[in-house]
Amino acid sequence: MTTYEAFNRPQRFLRLRQFSGKAVSILVTLVGLLLLTFTMGRLLPADPVLAVTGSEVDKATYERVYNELGLGEPIWRQFASYIGRMLTGDMGQSLTTGRPVAQDLLTVFPATIELALVAMLCGTLIGVPLGIVAAVNRGKLIDHIARIVGLAGHSIPIFWLGLMALFVFYAKLRWVGASGRIDILNEGLVPPITGLMLLDTALQGEWDVFRDALSHIILPGAILGYYSVAYISRMTRSFMLEQLGQEYIISARAKGVSRRQMIWSHAFKNIRVQLLTVIALTFGGLLDGAVLIETVFGWPGLGQYLTRGLKMNDMNVVMGAVLLIGIVFLTINIISDKLYRILDPRTR
Repeated sequence: MTTYEAFNRPQRFLRLRQFSGKAVSILVTLVGLLLLTFTMGRLLPADPVLAVTGSEVDKATYERVYNELGLGEPIWRQFASYIGRMLTGDMGQSLTTGRPVAQDLLTVFPATIELALVAMLCGTLIGVPLGIVAAVNRGKLIDHIARIVGLAGHSIPIFWLGLMALFVFYAKLRWVGASGRIDILNEGLVPPITGLMLLDTALQGEWDVFRDALSHIILPGAILGYYSVAYISRMTRSFMLEQLGQEYIISARAKGVSRRQMIWSHAFKNIRVQLLTVIALTFGGLLDGAVLIETVFGWPGLGQYLTRGLKMNDMNVVMGAVLLIGIVFLTINIISDKLYRILDPRTR
């Protein structure tokens, strides 16, 4: 064995152990999330049998459906049976739609991703510059405005803001489209490729449908994005204030470095890794916030699908949606961690 091989052997073993540890951690997190959701669902007062049969059902039919759903077995056995089906790719049937849950999720999830991407774009393009300007002009009017924007974003209920925005911009001004993802006259005109309506219509050159889809998504995306603006701008301001008080900034000023270069080439360069984590976690949080927005705007995404499943006590839907959201959160964390290590060699 050469010296090089002898040196790299423990390194490979260490990387393998780290990968195995992360894989086990992810698996335990997902199983724990499913177990918690499954147990809470079984403790709810709603009856899933009545969601299938309706309230006017005879006793014999009720007992037959009750046994078919496996509700007579202990909770741990029901959960073990569900996990066993999950390992084969079977997420069960939806009681509300009658279709496989996996098929439903593939249909509704792209709509939520598209809405979250538009909101994240608004939040990043507005929140980051606003936070930087507020930090550079600490104590001035723009700083107070940015802080008020952040405070309002965390205080105003998102459903109320959505209803008011619909009333003003759709009912009164007619600047945006109505509820839903697209006008009913344009439904089915563009075959789905990625599931993202704006991207699919642009790729196929259907610009009339693109403008229609844009008019429908711009308002819910902006409302959802406003809450990310509030958080991103506040965190950006905090990070920038910390950097502007460091000694290297004082030294740069003494050397005659321009204000623009000091802000963007020095201070911002040192906060971009922290901002990456904030933006990544904010994107995951937008999936939760989309539940209320999708309900207000009639957006056919994961939030509305999950809400309908909760109302009907459709646990297959709830479990599938929660698992998908958990996977998205874990994926975002893993990607942001990798990017963190790329941008900041000190963390490797």
